[in-house]
Amino acid sequence: MPSGEPHRPVGPPQADSGRAEPWCWAEGRTRACGRPLLDMKLKQRVAVLCGVLLLLGLAKVFLLDGGEGSASGRRDLRAFRKMEAGLQLDRGARLTHTLQSPWEVAAQWVGPREVYPDDTPEMAAVLSAMATARVERADVGYKGTQLKALLVLEGGQKVVFKPKRYGRDYVVEGEPYAGYDRHNAEVAAFHLDRILGFRRAPLVVGRFVNLRTEIKPVATDQLLSTFLMQGNNTCFYGKCYYCRESEPACAVGDIMEGSVTLWLPDVWPLQKHRHPWGRTYREGKLARWEYDESYCEAVKKMPPYDAGPRLLDVIDTSVFDYLIGNADRHHYESFQDDGGASMLILLDNAKRIRVSTWNRLNLLRSRGLSATLRQAMAHDPVAPVLTDSHLAALDRRLLGVLATIRQCMEAQGADNTLIEDRMNLPHP
Repeated sequence: MPSGEPHRPVGPPQADSGRAEPWCWAEGRTRACGRPLLDMKLKQRVAVLCGVLLLLGLAKVFLLDGGEGSASGRRDLRAFRKMEAGLQLDRGARLTHTLQSPWEVAAQWVGPREVYPDDTPEMAAVLSAMATARVERADVGYKGTQLKALLVLEGGQKVVFKPKRYGRDYVVEGEPYAGYDRHNAEVAAFHLDRILGFRRAPLVVGRFVNLRTEIKPVATDQLLSTFLMQGNNTCFYGKCYYCRESEPACAVGDIMEGSVTLWLPDVWPLQKHRHPWGRTYREGKLARWEYDESYCEAVKKMPPYDAGPRLLDVIDTSVFDYLIGNADRHHYESFQDDGGASMLILLDNAKRIRVSTWNRLNLLRSRGLSATLRQAMAHDPVAPVLTDSHLAALDRRLLGVLATIRQCMEAQGADNTLIEDRMNLPHP
């Protein structure tokens, strides 16, 4: 009402038929009364009820994607913020508060369900030691398909050195599993494991080594026999299934870039398993999972997938592999004699998925997976670890993963797609 205008009731308008509709007057304002009001209120209540049910459904389906009110959502959000706070690592960090070596600290981290805990203030110091510690011994790598060297660092710590084979922008043509392993992919995969909260990948850091002064003087005869020169560049080809003298890895002069992976403690021996969704690697021959719609149900009845967290670990790993572009996980490792309770370890980096994984993926979508990973890798010695194109691909793949999970929810329901599984086993 305009200022100064007298306060007075407003009478009801007349209908075209000349009959007045029932109206009420209160506090100087008109409001409808009678049947039109009842009909309107009923419709409003139905609409509100439908809206509430829809919101409840969205809250259950999308969890953190649609709100952060659930107990699991709040817990996962706290864990995510804790991860973000410790994401950036100091390249030159050193241990100052303990008499233990970096290797002893890292060895104590390992447990049945994690290679390192979520709270690791010494992480930067351990990675720094891996990147700088003196090499005491160098040998050919353990058995496998890819070129690598086994190094023993000062203090007796074993690490696996994978040499640089491609430039950052090089594109490998052919099958998804074609080509050599990329050393920078090992570094990126470790930090992605941190970001996803899996904590199942052994520690990896980039490192430059001088093949002439650091490696050759302490190399075994078997490794030395694989060294050669190409122009002014020192090269070696090692011993492995695909290692060839005609395809060596070469330094720039004597300086070779590569990745260093921390060897897990000997008290945690590994056991290899065939991946239930592995490829046949035979042209024209499909694996059972590629044509049998009931295959997943069959897997769920087989040990160790019929009990414990192993099957959910496989699902987590499939998300991880898709994000990093790994199409070659035909086997996987776990700790020996674990009864299916220990984690699936991330080496060489119609189902259900953990609620915690779903929540973390949604948080990474809103925060930006590529930006988070870029920050995590910024202080690695071989940074920039990935190109902008690699990082953009991660964001695209994340959207694809989320869309696939939502499609499963729509088809099967949230209860048949998401599962609450937060199994934490104590350290020995």
